[in-house]
This record gives sequence, structure tokens and C-alpha cells, in this order.
Amino acid sequence: MTAHDSERPVLRIVHRQLGNAAPLGLLSFATGMFLISSFGVHARGIQKPNIMISVLVFFGGICQYFVGIMEFVSGNTFGTTVFASYGAFNLSYAMIYLPGSGILAAYTDAQTGAIDESFNQAIALYLWAWFILTGFLTIGTVRSSWVLLMDFIMLDFCLALLATGFMADSASVLTAGYAFGYVVAFLSYWAGIAGLYTEGLTPFKVPVFPLTTQERDIQGGA
Repeated sequence: MTAHDSERPVLRIVHRQLGNAAPLGLLSFATGMFLISSFGVHARGIQKPNIMISVLVFFGGICQYFVGIMEFVSGNTFGTTVFASYGAFNLSYAMIYLPGSGILAAYTDAQTGAIDESFNQAIALYLWAWFILTGFLTIGTVRSSWVLLMDFIMLDFCLALLATGFMADSASVLTAGYAFGYVVAFLSYWAGIAGLYTEGLTPFKVPVFPLTTQERDIQGGA
């Protein structure tokens, strides 16, 4: 939104107000989680997840990292940390399956094409590292809203189940983890559209159920 100074019709002063980048970050994260979960459960019989690389790199990764920069400009330290971190998560996850990265090739036997058993253990450690970070970030949402808090809690469960599933080589636990991934995607979509459908953009508002009285007052008066 811009406002013009009418007293200077030639060289007008333009006052700019920054938009809210958080909905874009939440929607891009939701899309990435939806694809990771879908390819994880082999939806439609798809066995190779490589097609999701483009989305994870550009929408889930670069786009979300850009949102982190915008949150930094807006002075939101928590938003900067969250979106930059999970933008890096999407990029790093895509790199695992990107043929040119050589990551998956390092665990693959050149002669037989079989993937070494240590690959699952490496993925498990990778996911445990993100579980630890997500646990710290979850604490930062306890004064936000129920939707965002539950989103992070479900992400904690998702990462823990996936890490356990890879470590124990259990298909059932992995399926449960990817199922939680769908819940994470749903809640992220919910939080994203709640922030997007504001300022009279739509004739209705999407509730997020604030956890603090101050936030309830703000939402009630909006």
C-alpha cells in the first residue's frame, strides 16, 4: 500500500508499508510437506521422489528463504529463524535426491545399484537433528495461536516417527510419520490462508484461535 504527499505533486513522497510475508512462507512449507508425505507413502504407486526436487528447491526452499529475509526486514526474529531454517530444510532434503549432488550415489553400489544400509541411518540422524531444532522452535509458539502451536507439535511427531522409522527400518512407522506430515501440511495451509485472507480480501476470516488475551483482542477488533 502507498500514500502520496499531495503537497509535492511533482516529486511526491511515497510512504510504503511492507506486506506480510508469513503466509507465503507457511503455504510454501505446506506444499513441500504435502509432496514429501505423498512421495513417502508412494502415492499413485510412484517409487522415485525425484520429481519433487524442483518444488522443494524453488518454492519450498528459495521462496521460503526469501520470506525469512523479509521477516528480518520487518524485525521479526522468530519468523526469520523459522522460515530461513525450513527453507534450508527443503533445499537440503531436495539435495539428497538430486542426482548431481552425489549424496545418494555415495550410498549406492556402483555395480549392483543397491543402496547401502547405512543410508537409512544417515537419514535418521539428519531427521533427529531437525527434530531437535523443531523442539526449540515449538516453545516459541506457545503464545501465538492454537493452529500454529499444533502445527509445530505435529511436525515434532512427524520428524520423530520418520527418524525412528528409518533407524529401525520399519515401513509401518515411516507410514505413520508421513501421515503426520499430511497433518502438518493441513495446519500450515490453515495458518497460511488465515494470514492471507485479511484486510478485507475475503468476506470471511479464518480463525487461528489465539493463545493470548492480547492476540484475541487484536483479532476481535480486526
